[in-house]
Amino acid sequence: MKPFDYVNSINHTKKNLMVDTDNDRLAESAYVPYLTNKSLSYFADTLMYANKVNVFADLDKKLQYEYLLNSIRPKKRFSKWVKSEESDDLEMVKLYYNYSTKKAEQALSVLSSDQIKTIRNKVTGGIRNESDSS
Repeated sequence: MKPFDYVNSINHTKKNLMVDTDNDRLAESAYVPYLTNKSLSYFADTLMYANKVNVFADLDKKLQYEYLLNSIRPKKRFSKWVKSEESDDLEMVKLYYNYSTKKAEQALSVLSSDQIKTIRNKVTGGIRNESDSS
């Protein structure tokens, strides 16, 4: 059983994947509440249900799943996951100062564009990126 099979059953098929299986305990252990809640948080009509399950995160996985399965109306829902994009500037600052991502983000907030260009030139050896506009 894949984690998104549970999301699909909650959103669309409404088939309970944790009962009447070959191994109900295995089916319950394969359920990942974080992934399910994150998937449901992308839609206005399921966001509040995902939030409610987060409030009661200490409940058994089966109870969380069955609450969502029986509360959310069936509908085809699909959304691409938002992924954080690391900028080239962030990577340059991380390399130049040997900083962690968090430290580099803090440094980027105080560095001027001229300072960032200088760092980029030193890190890349003066090789220009095609994305550089000047």
